Amino acid sequence: MVARPSRSAPRPLPPAPDAAVLRAVALAYLARFAATRAAVGQMLERRIDRWVRRALATGMEAEDAARAVAPARDLIPRIVADMEGLGAVDDARFSQSRARSLARAGRSRRMVAAHLGARGVDEATAGEAMEEALGPRDGEGRETELAAALVFARKRRAGPFLRPDADGDEAARRTRRAMEAMARAGFTHDIARQALEMDVTEAEDRIMRMRTA
Repeated sequence: MVARPSRSAPRPLPPAPDAAVLRAVALAYLARFAATRAAVGQMLERRIDRWVRRALATGMEAEDAARAVAPARDLIPRIVADMEGLGAVDDARFSQSRARSLARAGRSRRMVAAHLGARGVDEATAGEAMEEALGPRDGEGRETELAAALVFARKRRAGPFLRPDADGDEAARRTRRAMEAMARAGFTHDIARQALEMDVTEAEDRIMRMRTA
């Protein structure tokens, strides 16, 4: 009779994360992803939480596990600051890059601000980054917003990008739905209307200028 292979023994629980481990984890993460200070801190918290779950699975008491990782949690702000000092984390640079890419994808300025806020970028940093990347709201930034609205309209096949053979009813329906969608997406009525009424040649030119700026 052939004996069944024995199950491998569970891996032993490693020591709780220390400064060296957390620093290595942060560097490896930032080598793969652009991230904000808040995102790096959250990632390190998750790494510590994973150790706690493994500890509990081995039978460690919850209080003992929490006590074991308390020093690691206290180290997180220092590790994040170290990453910032190395230039691996820069909320302003991240925000500028993300603002440009989101605008080119058809996101409004309001949605860009919400995106950055959700990633832990403070309001002042986000505002300065959008001014730098997209231009002042009442100047160059309005042109960027209009180009983003045109990208949005093109995805909806509305306005300048309506099918040439669409009849009047379909055109009116698509315009109405596009206006509603653009309002939900954070574009003002004025920007949405201007985008939807624009000539297709000018619309494509404006999109191209934004994406190559």
